Amino acid sequence: MLDPNGRVIMVSGANRGIGLAIAKALAQRGYSLSLGARDQEALAAATADVPGERVERCFYEATAPESAEAWVADTIARFGRLDGLVNTAGILRRTALETPSEEILNELWQVNVLGPFTLTRVALPHLKAGGQGRVVNLASLSGKRVASGNGPGYPMTKFAVVALTHATRQLLWDDGVRVTAVCPGYVSTDMVADVTSHAQEAMTQPEDLAELVATVIALPNSASVPELLVNCRLEDTV
Repeated sequence: MLDPNGRVIMVSGANRGIGLAIAKALAQRGYSLSLGARDQEALAAATADVPGERVERCFYEATAPESAEAWVADTIARFGRLDGLVNTAGILRRTALETPSEEILNELWQVNVLGPFTLTRVALPHLKAGGQGRVVNLASLSGKRVASGNGPGYPMTKFAVVALTHATRQLLWDDGVRVTAVCPGYVSTDMVADVTSHAQEAMTQPEDLAELVATVIALPNSASVPELLVNCRLEDTV
């Protein structure tokens, strides 16, 4: 396992839900963190227990590529290095095939796909520099099968995130960068607060998913996990 001391990890969407749980799990292990979110006030309040000398809080808007550039620059200015990137920022919007909303489809694509694509691209030189860079993309089981009533838009973007993961993994393997797509089913967050078919307490908890992500980040280059599928219920295709 890699020693977390001195290693710097960026986490998007860190002000709530899965991103916040991952940030706290990494902080507890001794990583230095650069946390990105739109709502800076919420981010500061949610991560107030992370020691100030080991955390940088930055504005990040997935639909604004310039914010990715600024965030990475701020991270390097603060810590002088970057060892990992966890892309958790994402949205769920329902779309219909017969009467699609182009606005919703574009928003899904910009946030769920172009967001992690741009952050990864900007972070690449720094991730490659240490020879042990890590990228974790929060995809979904909706990127492995289509089984929900959300319409085609959301799973389309999550299939794309899985494809982005494998493309990045292949391109950067020789540079020591290891890339993983984490694909959970239902996770008990506000994103699925309206789901009634599965009890919240029976869903995967963000803290448990964070443990898995922390483990993937700590694994050596010789034990890379390309995909991590996480179930809270039996899945026919898994």
